Amino acid sequence: MAEKGTPASGLLAQQLDSPSRVDDVSDRLITAIAVGEYLPGARLPVERELAQALGVGRMTVRAALARLVERGLLETRRGRGGGSYVLEQWPESSTEAVGRTLTMRFDELRDRCEAIARLHGAVCRAAADSRSEEDIAALNLRLDDYRTAESGRAAQLADSRLHLTIMDAAHNATLKQVLLELESANSVGTSTHLWGEPATMREMELRALREHTALIEAIADGRGDDADAIARKHLTIDLEHIAAAMRRAGVRTA
Repeated sequence: MAEKGTPASGLLAQQLDSPSRVDDVSDRLITAIAVGEYLPGARLPVERELAQALGVGRMTVRAALARLVERGLLETRRGRGGGSYVLEQWPESSTEAVGRTLTMRFDELRDRCEAIARLHGAVCRAAADSRSEEDIAALNLRLDDYRTAESGRAAQLADSRLHLTIMDAAHNATLKQVLLELESANSVGTSTHLWGEPATMREMELRALREHTALIEAIADGRGDDADAIARKHLTIDLEHIAAAMRRAGVRTA
């Protein structure tokens, strides 16, 4: 049966391409988990959302997810709250797929990370210009949430909420939409930032806390230049995680 949305005339071509498509999607999902886009305990987006993000059909996504279940990276839960949940982040069996995926996509990922950092800087500059007293209160609340969050997935979610609150403080819906779309294009199916490996995770979280604190102070004080510069420096963390993953996979970067 053809995947939904595939013209009947393209069925044979799709059947011929299907194994390579499943391989590619499997590698991308393995890599997303390894570099900390999805941490253990996280639920992946539903098949429909993953298919849209990856530009493939749902049957391809379903086959790729089944492979990750077989490899022990995911488990499938049924019923309310069901879905595909991450069990393990980076077993040795994932290393080859991580190296292969990041080698193929590194130039693209580097360019997008740089673009995201520049756009985040613009958003934070706008927030420094446009924030209200209510925005400042909300930002400090989100900063406290991040400060007290447990290491790992809880901190990652608190980080995401903080950055969304900064976007809201900019009071520019178009700028927010462009940034979220670019972040989604740089990931598998979510705009959460990469969280790296357990060995370096806590060190990164404490660094991010220092940078978050300086950033919120700059926004609250209306220091647009400082907010822009701090945000752009802060967003280099994602590319650092990618480079670290490549080193672990034995891939050299320029």
